[in-house]
Amino acid sequence: MSMSEQLELVSATKSFGGWVKRYKHYSRALDCDMIFTIYLPPQAEEGRVPLMWWLSGLTCNDENFMQKAGAQKTAAELGIAIVCPDTSPRGLDLPGEHDSYDFGSGAGFYLNAKREPWSKHYRMYDYVTEELPSVVRLHFPVNGRESISGHSMGGHGALVLALRQPGRYAAVSAFAPIVNPIQVPWGQKAFENYLGDDVGLRTQYDACELVAKGSSRQPLFIDQGEADNFLEEQLKPERLEAVCEEHDHPLTLRRHPGYDHSYFFIASFIDEHLRYHAERLYAKR
Repeated sequence: MSMSEQLELVSATKSFGGWVKRYKHYSRALDCDMIFTIYLPPQAEEGRVPLMWWLSGLTCNDENFMQKAGAQKTAAELGIAIVCPDTSPRGLDLPGEHDSYDFGSGAGFYLNAKREPWSKHYRMYDYVTEELPSVVRLHFPVNGRESISGHSMGGHGALVLALRQPGRYAAVSAFAPIVNPIQVPWGQKAFENYLGDDVGLRTQYDACELVAKGSSRQPLFIDQGEADNFLEEQLKPERLEAVCEEHDHPLTLRRHPGYDHSYFFIASFIDEHLRYHAERLYAKR
C-alpha cells in the first residue's frame, strides 16, 4: 500500500446510525498531508453503497458541510455515502498563500495550477477526480456509482468536473455556483495566478464555456438564493441559463426569494438534492 493509500483516523462520530469519520493521508498529487471527511450510512455495514462527492466553497474545509448542512439523516435513509475533500492543499506556507480569502489557502478552485509556485501543489482537479477516489474505493464499501454536488466555488467545481467527464457521475447539482469564472472577479484572480494567460486553458474550468463547447449533455440541477450578496458580481446564473438555452443543454435552475449564500440556504434544500441524486444513483443502467 502506497503512502497516499494509508489512512490515519482523526475522529469518528456516530450519526443517524452511520458514522462521520475524518481521515488524514499523504497526497501525491498535492505533495502534502490532507484530511477528508466521509459519512458512511448504516447500510455500509451490510454492503456497498453509492457515493456523493461534496465540494465546498471559499474559506471552507472538509468539515463545514458535515457540521452545518444537516445531510446525514436523509443520507442514512437513502443509503448514500458522502465524501467531503478539503478545498486546497494545507500546511505549505507558500509566499502569499494566506494573504486573501479568495486565493491560495482554502481557495484551490478544483483545478490543476500551471504557474509556479502553485503548480507543484495546487492540483485539486487531479486530487478530487483521481487520487482521492482511488483511496476511497480501496478503503470503504462503495459500489462505484458516484454523483457530485457543491456550493459556490465547490458548485463551480462540481459542474466543471461533471461536464469534463461525461458519464462519470450519475448526477450533478450545485448551490449558488460560480458558473462563469473567467468573467467574474473571483475566477479571474484565481485563474490568472494559477493558470497564467492561456485563455484556452482557463475555459477548461468554466461551466459556461464547457456547455457552449458541447463537452457533455449532463443535466444540471442548481439552486440559487435571490438574497445572495454575491449574486450579481460573482455568480451570475443567468449566464449559464442563457448558454444552456442556446445550446439546448438540460438545466433546472431554481431561484429562491429571501435565501442568501450561507449554510442556512444549503440546509433548507439539501434533502431535495440528496433525493435527486439517489434517484439517479439507484437507477438501472
